[in-house]
Amino acid sequence: MRSSSPVLRSGLTVAAALPLALAALPAAAGPGISVSTTGSTVSVTTSACTQINGSWGTASLLTSSQGSFAQGRQVTLSGTQTSQSAAWSNVTSGTYTVIVICSDGTTAGTQSVVVSPAPSPTRSPSPSASPSRGVMGGAGGSATDYGTVTLVAGGTLVGIGLLGTAWYLRRRNRPYRL
Repeated sequence: MRSSSPVLRSGLTVAAALPLALAALPAAAGPGISVSTTGSTVSVTTSACTQINGSWGTASLLTSSQGSFAQGRQVTLSGTQTSQSAAWSNVTSGTYTVIVICSDGTTAGTQSVVVSPAPSPTRSPSPSASPSRGVMGGAGGSATDYGTVTLVAGGTLVGIGLLGTAWYLRRRNRPYRL
């Protein structure tokens, strides 16, 4: 009868499971930078820099033809202990590289970004002139401007119609006399 030690079996199990457990742990992300574009504005955000002598550091926006940090459009980082940022406005379309160097001389990160051309404004149809004399809609619409005499005559006819209806209904309610 063969008997193995429980300690040996559990040790082998742990040894086999250790690489799997380490692979499942999320990798710690480096500080780095995050670059985004909105229209013709490029912005960068980082949390890697520390403030030295009142400065967080500098960010530079380089075109594809520029090779060094000093050649790009430089902006001083502003922010707090948890987040520093910089932005460039009126950036033309193209591919750019953003580099952030902290005030202690370390590079926080480098990232490429593509700025899309601004969409051309679409032309909306201009409103057409509305009819000056009401709606010309067939049944019920009116396109003729009637004068005062016509309106008074119409009002008189409506009044006579109301009086005639009242007289008829009043007369109908009376009992017949023999």
